Amino acid sequence: MKYPVEFDDIRRLYDEEVQESVAQILSQPQMSAILASVLGGDYTEYVMNLLTTLNTIDAFQHGLIKELVHTLEDKTCKDVTLYGTENVDRECGNLFITNHRDIILDSALLNAHLLYKGFKTTQIAIGNNLLVYPWINLAVRLCKSFVVKRDGNIKEQLIISKHLSEYIRITRLEHNESVWIAQREGRAKNSDDRTAPAIIKMLSMSGSRDIAESVEALNITPVSINYEFDPCDYLKAKEFQLKRDIPDYKKAPEDDLLNMKTGLMGYKGRVSFVIGKPLTDLHSIVGDAPRNEQAHLIAEALDREIHRGYLLYPNNYVAADMMEGGCRFKDKYTDKDVERFKSYLNSRVDMIDIPNKDCSFLKSKIVEMYANPAINQAALQ
Repeated sequence: MKYPVEFDDIRRLYDEEVQESVAQILSQPQMSAILASVLGGDYTEYVMNLLTTLNTIDAFQHGLIKELVHTLEDKTCKDVTLYGTENVDRECGNLFITNHRDIILDSALLNAHLLYKGFKTTQIAIGNNLLVYPWINLAVRLCKSFVVKRDGNIKEQLIISKHLSEYIRITRLEHNESVWIAQREGRAKNSDDRTAPAIIKMLSMSGSRDIAESVEALNITPVSINYEFDPCDYLKAKEFQLKRDIPDYKKAPEDDLLNMKTGLMGYKGRVSFVIGKPLTDLHSIVGDAPRNEQAHLIAEALDREIHRGYLLYPNNYVAADMMEGGCRFKDKYTDKDVERFKSYLNSRVDMIDIPNKDCSFLKSKIVEMYANPAINQAALQ
C-alpha cells in the first residue's frame, strides 16, 4: 500500500525506488571502505554485487540484515536474545516503544531478531539530524525508516508532529505494519529511561480527542533494551563533562557520526530485548485526570513496564552498589564481577581525551549509566 503524496517528505521508500537508490548509494566513493570496515575486504565486493540484484524493500532489508547486521552481531556481541515474542501481533502489528541505547543498533538488532523468529520487520523512526549525507537518507529509508523532523519553531513543530502522528497511524491501522520509535528524542545518556510525554501527545494528535482511546488504538508495546557493555559510554561521559564546563556546548554532526560508528563496531557483550505486553485499558490509567496530565500518566505507565522488563547483568548491580555506596545488590554479583567492572571503568575513562579532564566526574557518570537500570527496576518492588 502507498501513502498519500503529502507524506513523500518523510515516508519509507517503495519497491520501485529500490534499484535507483541502491545505485546512488553504491556510487559513493567511500562506500566500499565503509562496508569493508564491517565485513572485511574479501566479503565486501560480494555484498556490493548482491545489493545491486535486490529490487524490493523487503529483499533489501532482509539482505542487509543477513549480511551486515548478522556479521556485526558476530563480531561485536557475545549474545543477542529476544524475549516476549508472544506479545507480537502477527496480523495487525505493534507500535514498539523502547528505551534508547544505540543510535542504529536498537532498531536494527530488534528487527533482525524479529526476522529470525519469523516476524515481519518494523518501520523505524529516525531523526533528520542523523541524515548528515544524502546517501544515509536513502539507506535508512531503504530499511523501512521514516523521517522525524527535529527542526522548526514551536508553530512549525506542531504541524510536523501532527504530520508524523498521521503517518504512524496510517502505518499501524491501515497498512497493519509494526513501527519502532524511541521513548524520547535522543538517547538517555545516563540510562535513566523516561518516556517523554511529548511522544504520547504526538501519537494522540491524529486520533480522537480522547487521548487514552487515541493512543490505545495504536497497540503500544513496551520493549526493554539492555547492553552489557555500551560502546559509547565513554563518549557519553565526555559529553557530560563538556556540557558541564561549556555552557553553550553543542554536538557537531561529526559527533553523531562518531557515535554511530562506535556503537556499530564496539564490543557489547550480551544484549537483550524484552517485549512486554501491550498497554491496554488506558482509561483506567488516566482516570479523571485533567487532559494536560494524561500524557504524563500514560508515559509513566510505559516507563514502569520498560523498567520491569530489563534483563540485567552483573555490572548493572555492581554499578548500582557503587553509586549508592552500599551493598543492596551483593547477591547479584561476585568479587570477580566487581574487579572486572572496576578495570573496565578505568579503561573507559582512559579513552577520554579532553582539556581539564575530571576523572572522578567521568567515572561517576559511567557508573550512573550502568546503575540506573538496576535502581529503576528495584524501585518497582
